Amino acid sequence: MKILLVVYDNDSYIHWFPQGLAYIAGTLVKHGYEVEIYNQDVHHYSNDHLTHYLDEKHFDVVGIGIIAGYYQYLQLLGISEAVNRSKHRPLYILGGHGPSPEPEFFLGKTEADLVVLGEGEETIIDLLDAIQKHRPLSTVPGIAYRSEGQVIINERRPLISDINTIPLPAYSLFPIDYYKLIRMPHNVNSDFVMPVLSGRGCTFNCAFCYRMDEGFRPRSSESIIEEIRLLKADYGITHVSFTDELLMSSVERTDQLCHDFMNAGLNVKWDCNGRLNYAKPDLLKLMRKAGCVFINYGIESLDDLVLKKMNKALSTKQIIKGVEATIAVGITPGLNVLFGNIGDTTETLRKGVEFTMKYDDGAYMRTIRPVTPYPGSPLYYHAIEKGLLKDCEDFYTNKHLNSDLIAVNFTELTDEEFYQALYEANSTLLTNYYHKKLESMIEQTRKLYFERDASFRGYRQT
Repeated sequence: MKILLVVYDNDSYIHWFPQGLAYIAGTLVKHGYEVEIYNQDVHHYSNDHLTHYLDEKHFDVVGIGIIAGYYQYLQLLGISEAVNRSKHRPLYILGGHGPSPEPEFFLGKTEADLVVLGEGEETIIDLLDAIQKHRPLSTVPGIAYRSEGQVIINERRPLISDINTIPLPAYSLFPIDYYKLIRMPHNVNSDFVMPVLSGRGCTFNCAFCYRMDEGFRPRSSESIIEEIRLLKADYGITHVSFTDELLMSSVERTDQLCHDFMNAGLNVKWDCNGRLNYAKPDLLKLMRKAGCVFINYGIESLDDLVLKKMNKALSTKQIIKGVEATIAVGITPGLNVLFGNIGDTTETLRKGVEFTMKYDDGAYMRTIRPVTPYPGSPLYYHAIEKGLLKDCEDFYTNKHLNSDLIAVNFTELTDEEFYQALYEANSTLLTNYYHKKLESMIEQTRKLYFERDASFRGYRQT
């Protein structure tokens, strides 16, 4: 079978490497399938181009995976129209976080044939085997499909227990020289960056987070190190961005990874997602020694009541102590704050702004967005229960129109008051960010003229 995997364009200058799709591609290649990648992202191809491409070439299957964002959803609708009007329309399969919790809605909107639910590596192989051998689709766990005008949702497939058995992403099929130009905090111009997964899942259950996978499944240090060595040798990667939900799943695991990285002599910079209740001084020192330069923390709120309502399992005391400890060892903390959760007020927002400004080192821009009840999250079902949201159709068609606009207002503020508060908060944060940038440029200018800094490379915006 000949399979085309589509990477959609999100209008970025440099796009993030499509890691999930690359894992699916790696699995398909291992099982002998002919796989081609359609990089709409890199080339900013139009949807008409995709239709023409499908008309000119013959594919048995076309697949795309999306997350649950409004922009991705709109792109999916356009891509689906392009696929459906092609002269030799292939079997059309959807996957990813977007369609997994509400497959019936997505099948109806896109006219796709099937949805792979959740983790897809084992399911896609089973599905294609069933199609080739004419087995009933009802025998394939982890899919939803259209049959005689009805949507059939099969039982979910168990998670892959040993994720070390999953083939590595099919890097050779992708334009890595493009993707590795993505920038992360503390990159210099000569750095090349690629994402790596150290595990799947998370040990926590925040109310706003959509995650269908129960628990946390780590990869072995040996598997991670093998992949990083491959990326260094084949693509010159100097910075690894661990994109799994929580590399810092425990103090013990993080400690072991750091020692293993150092013993392997990887000599790369890296960043990860972390938990502030694990941000202990000794562990942070070890992380910095092992090459960590940035830890992205999900702080969400600086109010204990709001943190409790979102089931964050974190206190403001832990947040402040952990962030200060992170800064003390020379690692930049990612300060992610949301607004609009249950219990939020203008006062809780003010505390979030003051906190962000106090600990901002100017390494990256950070603003505050409204919380969004993505389908599949506990907050989504809470919104439906309270009559704030009707269903998935209401979410995508009427409510979730932009990630910086309100999808559902869980506060006691009117929408106008909500936006006024966010305008003032983000105006303050943006002013602070650009003021730091201005100070930095003026300091460079001082060193240039009064210290005769011969390393100065000119005034540049990037």
